[in-house]
Amino acid sequence: MSGQALIDHGRFLETLGVEVELLTGAARAAPPDTPVPACAGFTVGEIVRHVGGIYRVARLWITEGHRPRRWQSDPVPGQTTEQYLRTGLAALLGELTTHDPGQYAAGWWPADLTYGFWSRRMAHETTIHRTDVQGAAGVDITEIAEDIAIDGIDEVLSAWFGRRLPMLGLSGTTTRSVAVQTAGHTWIARAGPDETIAWHCSAAEAEQADSIVSSSPMSVYLWLWGRVGHHAVTWDGDPDAIAQLWALLRLATR
Repeated sequence: MSGQALIDHGRFLETLGVEVELLTGAARAAPPDTPVPACAGFTVGEIVRHVGGIYRVARLWITEGHRPRRWQSDPVPGQTTEQYLRTGLAALLGELTTHDPGQYAAGWWPADLTYGFWSRRMAHETTIHRTDVQGAAGVDITEIAEDIAIDGIDEVLSAWFGRRLPMLGLSGTTTRSVAVQTAGHTWIARAGPDETIAWHCSAAEAEQADSIVSSSPMSVYLWLWGRVGHHAVTWDGDPDAIAQLWALLRLATR
């Protein structure tokens, strides 16, 4: 897969603004110590703090040129968790909005060492965790725009499955491939002892996969991130191939 996003990077900045409002709104609807079922071991307050920390890590990765070793990981005295989140985002946007998305920026995915990578990554980070907090708070899960969900599917397969797993030294036990289909888009994710790879493909090529998973863009997006169960998607073919994809993605995205 290409390291290029499927949509304009301006959409990611727009999405960041929208998703932060949804995230903080949901967080205010529940006590901060409310458990988050989608992120075992986390509370609502900890998710908000985590996202605020990720914004700081991203900005420092860009400005320092390498993975940061230290950053402000907690609110300062007198600062609320929401303020910590918002100041982290403001500082990050100060970097992202003053550089061309195609300009070089250090990062962890060699296929896309650009400012655009970080706009894309932070938009999806915020979107996924927003659904986590909405679920924990017991409020309706706001729909994810189709273009964002489709791009998110591409990102989790190309960057997290195709790159993150090899970085961690993890692979499939047997070579299996799964086609992922939604809204006219198709990908193949193949893993085995010798390779872990994903790519955008034709519908005809997908027929050669061991299994096929399909549903709406939002359902597939959340399924790949482990936020909804197998009931949310339709699948056909070898169940072991799907089980391996699911297990590997849980390791890649934890």
